[in-house]
Amino acid sequence: MASAEEASLDELASAHHQRSDSLAKLVLGAIGVVFGDIGTSPLYALKESFIGHHKLAVDHLHIFGVISLIFWTMMLIVTVKYVFVIMRADNKGEGGSLALLALITRRTGAKRWSAGLVMLGVFATALFYGDSIITPAISVLSAVEGLTVVQSSFAPFVLPIATMILVFLFFLQARGTDLVGKLFGPIMAVYFVTLAGLGIYHIIDRPEVLQALSPHHAFNFFAHDPVLAFLALGSVVLAVTGAEALYADMGHFGRKPIVFAWYFVFAALILNYLGQAALLMNNPAAVENPFFNLAPEEWRLPLVVLATMATVIASQAVISGAFSVTQQAIQLGFIPRMRITHTSAVAAGQIYIPGINWALLVMVLLLVFSFQSSTNLAAAYGIAVTGTMFITSCMLAVLMFRVWRVNKVLATVTIMTFLLIDGTYFASNLTKIPDGGWFPLLVGLVIFTLLTTWAKGRHLMIDKLRESAMPIRVFIQSAAHSASRVPGTAVFMTSTPEGVPHALLHNLKHNKVLHERVVLLTVKIIDEPYVADSRRVKQEDLGEGFYRLILLFGFMQEADVPAALKAIKMQGGEFRMMETSFFLARQTLLPSSRPGMALWREQLFAWMLRNAESAMEFFRLPTNRVVELGSQVEI
Repeated sequence: MASAEEASLDELASAHHQRSDSLAKLVLGAIGVVFGDIGTSPLYALKESFIGHHKLAVDHLHIFGVISLIFWTMMLIVTVKYVFVIMRADNKGEGGSLALLALITRRTGAKRWSAGLVMLGVFATALFYGDSIITPAISVLSAVEGLTVVQSSFAPFVLPIATMILVFLFFLQARGTDLVGKLFGPIMAVYFVTLAGLGIYHIIDRPEVLQALSPHHAFNFFAHDPVLAFLALGSVVLAVTGAEALYADMGHFGRKPIVFAWYFVFAALILNYLGQAALLMNNPAAVENPFFNLAPEEWRLPLVVLATMATVIASQAVISGAFSVTQQAIQLGFIPRMRITHTSAVAAGQIYIPGINWALLVMVLLLVFSFQSSTNLAAAYGIAVTGTMFITSCMLAVLMFRVWRVNKVLATVTIMTFLLIDGTYFASNLTKIPDGGWFPLLVGLVIFTLLTTWAKGRHLMIDKLRESAMPIRVFIQSAAHSASRVPGTAVFMTSTPEGVPHALLHNLKHNKVLHERVVLLTVKIIDEPYVADSRRVKQEDLGEGFYRLILLFGFMQEADVPAALKAIKMQGGEFRMMETSFFLARQTLLPSSRPGMALWREQLFAWMLRNAESAMEFFRLPTNRVVELGSQVEI
């Protein structure tokens, strides 16, 4: 049974995400935010399976084989793996690779994450950024390419129009998506109803296409041509891109609304794929763009407009996801502090990170101009998705055996099934590396290097500072009566709750005074998404006007230090910002040949440290009450 403390945290998470809304509203919201990526897959998944880099004959065997593979892939990966199993692994309501990593760590009681588990979680996060770059590019391009189905003379305008849409989308981020977000659900609901309607329209013409749902057609495909069937998996998996969003976005809506929304989305998607298959049976030439050819000629332009809106929404969801993942990674110590802007006074989850936004825009535009078509981009799409899915299955294995303690036979069968499916799809996508699959792997490798370098460098720097720290009791005894005391409160920020902060030593050395109340403040981000106010503060009276203060925040919360201090009752009275000075130590790193990290990684860490947002801005400290004191650290 959950403790009262855990219950209060769950209530906090619920309030944070405003789950008091009706189930119908949450389901509609989930349709708009969670399913944009997987919802736009019909624009290119079936097309790429037939005319991609490994072409298939448009005949009964291959049409039924591909549709059967798509259906059972969605059933096994999305419905069984994510909806029935993984979405039960929530960290106080939150999902995603980092939340799962934090959950396993907390529940197993480990003080330090095992190296292998950390590497898995961090690499899954790195691959997510690769996916965040490819999704807007391929989604918007595939939608705008529908113009060529309306009129072939529109072909030269596809790239400029797609570019303008993408630039507008990224410039929109700074204004927030609160107002636009309210339109996401209704637009995507209309989109999915349209998908289903177009599918049913063609299924009625060829009802025998429903037989393609039988798994034996997938087996027949493999029996007839195992090599081509294996290669086709690299395109078939495009039908489930965005499946991770069900888990990653769980904190925004809750498990139940996402599950209910998935049943509706699943039905619409399958009906549309079946409709595309029926169309190809009647007209194999429609394989050049089966999605837009589903609509009668006079309705194709409106369908292009609707599909473009859907792809913009899908891209928006991925970009917002990148902001959310970045915030988690910053709080958990894998990324340097970055400027985070809250774009909504009501929804705390709506944030904007300029550095990530503009980096994504540059990379997306590079992709669009380099690959120039959705078919070329499809070769780059899939590796990041299948890699993340495989890693999630590995982490799920740890969860099932060490946390849930499921029956070993059942857990083994479940995990081996998931690993076999994910591993097969990942292996198939590896064949696309020469044609563009190298891109997400390169992006993932670069980001993985940055994340691990920052985490390792930060650990080494903290250890070095701890080594040279003077015991606080010794300092108080020697300094409390020898230095002059001045009115007011001095808050010295320190990364470790032991020893004397370097800023305090430097202040005493240069200014030769101590304030009447000296607070040694450490802000800790713990591996839970939210910390209730009742658990926020740990304080210790060290005597002689010195106090040790620790503020706890969850990795989904903003570390607003002044707001937290105002709520604290401690000796010496409440904190008045105009009578409080904040002292920060800004370290300048000196790379050296000492053991720890390679010299090039130390130089990379030093560059990241110089470009990190200052603690003053990150912790929302009043600018006119901050004093920064520099020091040099050699690691």
